[in-house]
Amino acid sequence: VLLRALGFSNQNILDIFFDKVNYTITESALNMHLVPDMLRGETAAFDIKSPKGKVIVEAGRRIMARHIREIESSGITSLQVPNEYIIGRIIATDIVDTDSGEIIAAANTEITADLFGKLLAAGVKEISTLYINDLDRGPFISSTLNIDSTQNELEALVEIYRMMRPGEPPTKEAAQGLFQNLFFSFDRYDLSPVGRMKFNRRVGRTAETGEGTLSKQDIIDVLKVLIDIKNGGGTVDDIDHLGNRRIRSVGEMVENQFRVGLVRVERAVKERLSLAESEGLMPQELINAKPISAVVKEFFGSSQLSQFMDQNNPLSEITHKRRVSALGPGGLTRERAGFEVRDVHPTHYGRVCPIETPEGPNIGLINSLSVYARTNRFGFLETPYR
Repeated sequence: VLLRALGFSNQNILDIFFDKVNYTITESALNMHLVPDMLRGETAAFDIKSPKGKVIVEAGRRIMARHIREIESSGITSLQVPNEYIIGRIIATDIVDTDSGEIIAAANTEITADLFGKLLAAGVKEISTLYINDLDRGPFISSTLNIDSTQNELEALVEIYRMMRPGEPPTKEAAQGLFQNLFFSFDRYDLSPVGRMKFNRRVGRTAETGEGTLSKQDIIDVLKVLIDIKNGGGTVDDIDHLGNRRIRSVGEMVENQFRVGLVRVERAVKERLSLAESEGLMPQELINAKPISAVVKEFFGSSQLSQFMDQNNPLSEITHKRRVSALGPGGLTRERAGFEVRDVHPTHYGRVCPIETPEGPNIGLINSLSVYARTNRFGFLETPYR
């Protein structure tokens, strides 16, 4: 649904996520264009022979790396395969009748014996199928397209609108506006420099900077990473790794509160300007700074993380100031935090003291920085030790 809402057709989606296997139909046989690596791990349905007639892989044997090297060295570029070999494969591109312009078989259709007979009768010379195997190329996207109820971009947008706003009647403009504001609007969505840096690293890009909103390519790259994990290739991120947990400093939190105050001031000014008697007003009459001072005072006065400083002696002051907490707004709660979050992680080495933590319900959730640990500009902890 998401890819359809972005304007991709079935054909586009299959082109992005799958490699293709090409077949040529002649009067006497069905020939498969051979890419030896694509045979890895499959069971040979027929004897694979070299041009000189030597059997490289016998029928029924699993094709190993040794066989692939032999196939490459023998220079085989195509294989004659029985017609039954293509039955059950999935068509990668629309097959069109050249005379009438009618689509005989749409992309993502499974080839049956009847359909193959139709293709032969229509004089089709070339067929492209999706490269799928049981080892590391699952048919996940293809299967999802088959069960997806939406057929075009508008239907997909309406489906997303119904999920996000159940009960409201969907219109084309409302659905487009909601979807645009989800990920692609600078006013509503901001990945932030640190978010963009982590995102680019995770999807394997070299650049560490970019736009704060998401692009179509970003969403495609995320799906590719998820499919790779499902295929057994990638690794799942460790949520307790300190490379995935950043420190939000007091300054950053005050900045966020200040932004909230400015938004309230902006709203108040717009309301004053919309009134009829707004002509001839001076700027100081329009702008009221109380919302800003109110949110900043509220932050320092009643925030969950606002504490009286421990002033017994200079050492206790420093210790208190170097404390890091996983609690507070946007963080964990004592009740929900499990054992894994509280436990010592290998990445704590040189960054966080593994011993100094309160006993009781906060154990492991409140820690102290190591002597030489520091935060970098992205808020991640750095240490000189490795």
